[in-house]
Amino acid sequence: MSAEVSAVSALNERFLLDYPREAARALEKIPEDIAVEMLLQRSASARLQTWQVLAPDLAARVVMALPVESALQLLAEGDPQVSVAALAQLESAPREALLSALRAPAAQELRMLMAYPQNTAGHMMDPRIGALHVDLSVAEAIERLRSIRQRGLRELFVVDDQMHLLGQIEMEDLVLSNRDRPIREIMRGATAFVRDVDPAEEVVRTLQTHPLSVVPVIGDLGRFMGVIRQPELMAAVRLDTSVDLQTMVGASADERALSSPGFAVRKRLPWLQINLLTAFLAAAVVGLFESTIAKYTALAVLLPVVAGQSGNAGAQALAVTMRGLVLREVQLRQWPRIALKEAAVGLVNGLAVAATTALGVYIWSRSAGLVLIIVMAMIISMVVAGLAGALVPVLLRRLGQDPATASSIILTTVTDIVGFFSFLGIATALGGMLQVS
Repeated sequence: MSAEVSAVSALNERFLLDYPREAARALEKIPEDIAVEMLLQRSASARLQTWQVLAPDLAARVVMALPVESALQLLAEGDPQVSVAALAQLESAPREALLSALRAPAAQELRMLMAYPQNTAGHMMDPRIGALHVDLSVAEAIERLRSIRQRGLRELFVVDDQMHLLGQIEMEDLVLSNRDRPIREIMRGATAFVRDVDPAEEVVRTLQTHPLSVVPVIGDLGRFMGVIRQPELMAAVRLDTSVDLQTMVGASADERALSSPGFAVRKRLPWLQINLLTAFLAAAVVGLFESTIAKYTALAVLLPVVAGQSGNAGAQALAVTMRGLVLREVQLRQWPRIALKEAAVGLVNGLAVAATTALGVYIWSRSAGLVLIIVMAMIISMVVAGLAGALVPVLLRRLGQDPATASSIILTTVTDIVGFFSFLGIATALGGMLQVS
């Protein structure tokens, strides 16, 4: 008998490892306590594979049923979006206890993903909404709703294996349909939705074109995140009616257009002073090569070309990375991939820009040595600029700072120093090759 039990257990283990999505759907159709118990008996790898594709409410209950170390392993090693969706189902006290027990980098990333700015759809939404999988029958969907114990919704939302929003079903249609009928046959396409990072104004615009009692919210790649309920929708409408009055005194969170001069100075002056310090740092680098510039005055003419191009390249990388962080298209743990991509872009763009620069410099100076120096400096500075543009906002976010506040100042400092140092340093090393007509 024990051999049979062992064989069944091995088959279950293999099923969860090889077919996690099918296993998750099967677990969602059986009583919750049995589903949780079956996952508790599996290995850590099999449990993780299947847990990541469970419905968020069941995933949350699995986390709470596991020993703390096993629960923390799921949250740390699982897809961050999955972990966030599961944590969002929990009350604040157990959620905070789990986050506090996680290692700092993982906890910080999950907190960042859960912390939506004020007046965004993500901040307004209720994430504790159980969705129905598209492969369920009407009878299975009704049982699923009983386990979710969801109240107050007339519209139910249908998702696929990746939690992509596929459509919605009115409660009345579900109750009155034949119990054997697949819910995919009675669902209709979602008439409207908003992204979790959309501002409140976008929510209001959606309501103006699609009068709804609840608005579904999707995240990255169409993942269903929750709904905005009636009270929050009405609050968004009231907020929108006051936008004109708010813009009269400025739309920013701190300084407004009609703020006092003293307040404006307090907000702006510290950053101006920091910017001045970074300018002195760049000037100090130039000062290190004063004798080289005095000997070859053509270097002073071309110095802004290198710094300017690297600054623009860094600004492009910074803008793309910042957008990815704000829209949650990337997570902090993906920084090596982001950095590698921007370094590759910087190298290719550096080679292309260096070729054009070489032609212009040679026509102007007739110096092959000067062409070689500026080509090498251009490639180096643009690769470093791409890396800096990608890594500066990630590093600031990792340190708990707002990347929008200081990224541009730090980036400008890095690109100026690297541009000046690479150009003048190479010129000093290869000074014997400089012959400018």
